[in-house]
Amino acid sequence: MIMCKFSPLIVAIFLVVYKPLYSEQVVPEIDIEVTDGVVDPIPVAMPKFVIENYSSSSVAREIGQIIRDNLIQTALFRIIPDDAYISNLTSIDAPVRFADWRAINSDLLIAGYVEVNGNMTTIKFRLWDVVGQNEIFKGVQFTGPTSSLRRIAHKVSDLIYSGITGEGPYFDTRIAFISERGAKNDRTKRLAVMDQDGANLTFLTDAKSIVLAPRFSPDAKKILYTSYETGRPRVYLLNLISKEVRTFPDLPGMTFAPRFSPDGDSVILSITDKGNTDIYIVDLDRNTKQRLTKNKAIDTAPSFSPDGKSVVFESDRGGSQQIYVVPSKGGKVRRISFGKGRYGTPVWSPRGDMVAFTKMHQGNFHIGVMRQDGSQERLLTKAFIDEGPTWAPNGRVLMFFRETAGVNGAPALYTVEVTGRNLKKIALSSFASDPSWSPLLD
Repeated sequence: MIMCKFSPLIVAIFLVVYKPLYSEQVVPEIDIEVTDGVVDPIPVAMPKFVIENYSSSSVAREIGQIIRDNLIQTALFRIIPDDAYISNLTSIDAPVRFADWRAINSDLLIAGYVEVNGNMTTIKFRLWDVVGQNEIFKGVQFTGPTSSLRRIAHKVSDLIYSGITGEGPYFDTRIAFISERGAKNDRTKRLAVMDQDGANLTFLTDAKSIVLAPRFSPDAKKILYTSYETGRPRVYLLNLISKEVRTFPDLPGMTFAPRFSPDGDSVILSITDKGNTDIYIVDLDRNTKQRLTKNKAIDTAPSFSPDGKSVVFESDRGGSQQIYVVPSKGGKVRRISFGKGRYGTPVWSPRGDMVAFTKMHQGNFHIGVMRQDGSQERLLTKAFIDEGPTWAPNGRVLMFFRETAGVNGAPALYTVEVTGRNLKKIALSSFASDPSWSPLLD
């Protein structure tokens, strides 16, 4: 967490926004959808970035726009239009005339400087708390290839977001997902990756075979996925650097629903063999497997806790689809979902404090969260089909896919805060499902 000094006004605003997350009071299950908060976004002044020369102007505009878009998408910030400004900045080192920025009701001031030298770009920025009249960040600088200016802008956005909210960063990340095209009964599905804001889309597989459920490795350099290339579901591991694809021929039957362990050394997945579906852990170096569950029911969709000591999964061993937790070394299985309806696709928060899930109840699908012991269940969405939650690395934003009803129904990706606020659709040129949020990039 980045610590900094800022005014009591800003502190109060964010305590109101995030207070429900830190409450220790145990409350009964709340079967409602929360979509809006009551907190107005913080007004931010962000003058055009100062440039070294004219050749830097287009790069400065692009970086500035990416930062604006990132901050706006959180719904916690509002950028004040340029035509409202009384002052202009000709240097980020000049003294700030706080009265001019308070006159337009700005709480924060972001100033930036961009310089392009050959194929390298340098950005310097400063962040002021206008209300408290103090500097939050002083002379932060990033330098990198101009071809990676989006990443530079995301890193600046992360510092601003974390410095003000106290939450971890998440803009400099990628999303693996399934890109879908065609009619509902004849749809192609390709593995794809993109930046968290939808930019830099890249396809990783062709449309010859159906692929499902991609999952990033802890270093964001590998992706697990399930493919029907052989006619039945099998797990594959794609190295994003070398482009090599690893298969697991020694695993019997059908393999699916894979995820990495927190250290990246193992894979946890479901294996269906001789009519029985259980959860196994496969050591990637030794190519050995450990059976974690042994039950006549269907045990699937496993997810490690961040410390690697526990695994959450879904099972119908109790007569209906519910969520269970088991020690990763094996041991007693305990059920943690007790609300009305069926539960599936559980995934542990990167912070370890919550489990996200899909819930099916009374003909509707929900994305929800609960504490790791099953208490304080909260439903964040409600739709015809909402499925497949994945956590941002800061544990405060979720992405999932929503499918519309009817013969022309199709999936799209959405994000929502863990508080239930700020539901947003990701703009893409194709249908999309099964998202997986990467860790922060190096």
